[in-house]
Amino acid sequence: MGLFARKRSAAAGPRITVIDRTGCHLCDQAVAVVDDVARRAGVDWERVDVDSSPELLHKYADLVPVVLVDGREIAHWTVTGKALTSALARGRSWRARYNI
Repeated sequence: MGLFARKRSAAAGPRITVIDRTGCHLCDQAVAVVDDVARRAGVDWERVDVDSSPELLHKYADLVPVVLVDGREIAHWTVTGKALTSALARGRSWRARYNI
């Protein structure tokens, strides 16, 4: 399993993760977009500090903020509401197709 892979029930919705860093103005902007879209879509999201793990630091140090949907990177540096909404819709379609 990857860094953000989680076992989930069939009823579970998509999961958004923002990998960020303290003092990062782009991170604050990404968090605002994610919070707005997640709230409107009724999905959970989490914020993870890139400096909290050597593995995260190695993979994402120069890319923060990074936005993941179900563990898949959909954006780094900037994210738009449209891009995140599209990623959530694709994830829902994929899960419905495979009953996940």
